[in-house]
Amino acid sequence: MRLFRTLAAALAVCAAVALPAALSSTAKADALQNVLSAGKLRVGVLMDAAPWGFKDAKGEAAGLDIDLAKLLAADMGVKLELVQVTGANRIPSLLANKVDVLVAAAGATPERAQQVTFTQPYAAVNLGVYGPKSMATAADTDGLKGRSIGVAKGSTLDIWLTDNAPGAKLVRFEDTPGAIAAYLAGQVETFAENSAIALKVAEDNPGKDVELKFLIRQSPAHVVLRHGEQDLRDWINTFLFYNRLNGKLGALQMKWFKEKQTLPQM
Repeated sequence: MRLFRTLAAALAVCAAVALPAALSSTAKADALQNVLSAGKLRVGVLMDAAPWGFKDAKGEAAGLDIDLAKLLAADMGVKLELVQVTGANRIPSLLANKVDVLVAAAGATPERAQQVTFTQPYAAVNLGVYGPKSMATAADTDGLKGRSIGVAKGSTLDIWLTDNAPGAKLVRFEDTPGAIAAYLAGQVETFAENSAIALKVAEDNPGKDVELKFLIRQSPAHVVLRHGEQDLRDWINTFLFYNRLNGKLGALQMKWFKEKQTLPQM
C-alpha cells in the first residue's frame, strides 16, 4: 500500500506539471486566438503579380489579394500587416512563422498539402501559354514543339511544361515580370502564366497581342495556412462563404478579373 501511495503521488505530481505545459502548447497552437489577442494579422502577399498583388502608380499595394487581405482583417476586427513574399519563398515564409497566412495567388496541389493546408478557393483562373494572334492555337503539347516559352523558374507552370511539353523551348526567368518583359521585348515567342495576369498584360500593353494559345487547366487560388490551424481555417472558410453570399467576393473578382466567378469546392 505504501508503494502504491508513493506511485500515485508521483503520478499526480507529473500530471500537475504536464497539464500547464499541455495547456500552454494548446494555446500556442491556436492561431486564431493568437491573432485576435495580438490585434494584428500578418498576411503574406505577392507584389510582382498583377492583378493579384502589385504596386500601383502611387507605389501603394493593390490587387485582388491585397483587397481580400484588407477585407479579411476588417472582418476579423484586427489591424493588417502586409508582408511581401515571392512565389519561391511564400511557403517557407509561412512555415517560418514570418506571416500568419498567405493570400498570394497560391494553388492547391498534393505536394504542397504535405507542407501546408488550404482554405476553400477565393478565385479561379486558367493556366496556359499566351502569344500573338498570328500564332496557331495548340490543341495539345505537340503544338508547342519548338516554341520558346518564357516562364517563372520553379513555378507550377515551369514544372508542368517540363514534365508534359518536352518539345517546347522553356526559357526560365527569376520571376513573372522577367518572363513577361521578355515576351514584350520579343525575346521569347510566348509566355506561360495564369489568365488574370495575361489579362493585365494585355490591358497594360494594347499594342501587343496577348491571346491564349494553349490551355493547361483551371487553377483556383486559396488562402494558405500552417498544418494544425483548424480554427483559423474554419474561420476563413466562413469568411469566404459569408462574403460570397453578400456579393463582396464577386465584386472583387469583377474589379480585378472582369468577371464574377463560379468557384469549385474542395
